Amino acid sequence: MMKRLFVFGLGYTAKAIAAAWEARGGEVISTGRDGTLRFDDAGNVRAALADAGAVLSSVPPDGAGGDAVLDVYGDALAGKTLAYLSSTGVYGDSGGAWVDESAPVGRGRRTARAEADARWLDIGARVYRLPGIYGPGRSALERVREGKAHRIDLPGQVFSRVHVADIAAGVMAGWEAVAGAYNLADDWPCSQNAVIEEACRLLGVAPPPLLALEDAKLSPMARGFYAENRRVANGKAKRVLGWRPRFATFREGLADCLAAAAEGDDHAGHREN
Repeated sequence: MMKRLFVFGLGYTAKAIAAAWEARGGEVISTGRDGTLRFDDAGNVRAALADAGAVLSSVPPDGAGGDAVLDVYGDALAGKTLAYLSSTGVYGDSGGAWVDESAPVGRGRRTARAEADARWLDIGARVYRLPGIYGPGRSALERVREGKAHRIDLPGQVFSRVHVADIAAGVMAGWEAVAGAYNLADDWPCSQNAVIEEACRLLGVAPPPLLALEDAKLSPMARGFYAENRRVANGKAKRVLGWRPRFATFREGLADCLAAAAEGDDHAGHREN
């Protein structure tokens, strides 16, 4: 395995990938709020890139459709093994039908993301198209606890999702694979209501009331989430990367998140004592 990974944007998902890289004995240099370098520290960023064998970007496109990493540092990426975290939002609405990597992109509300996705593919990156991401500290469990969970009355509406640990496993499997687009999603697309109901069951609380979309007082971003309906196929990642989601459905994934939260509470209690 290459020894140094440069990460643009050390956020929630990229941290999991960086941890997996380090667990295999590699070194990680990064930009981002919790990173080791500032994005605009061009001299040091370019010096670190020169020594990196692999580069991961989790930086989303800007509002104008540009990609800051490619626009500023694209010339320094030649010869590197590249990975980019994209979104299954590039497929747009499929009316609940399955989409795989051969499906048209750029049809939905994520046109800027689709453009960035295409640019990374053009330079030979492994582009990971991700659905709803969840994991410890960032799941339906937190939304239920905080009173922010909703159940929306939209019969037939389905979404795909993926546990952050399965993203990390897929990206790690992809470094030695051929470049191209890969969907990393679990095996069971379903309604968001089913996820919220399972989180409530695990926490021993009643589920929130079932509301019409117009009565839920959702933010524009959240309303946009319900504007598209699709099932994301993961067969290519299974065939080409040899990847299988450890958390094949949200049920296993939420149980893991609950166990991680309990373990964290135990550790906090030990510290307080």
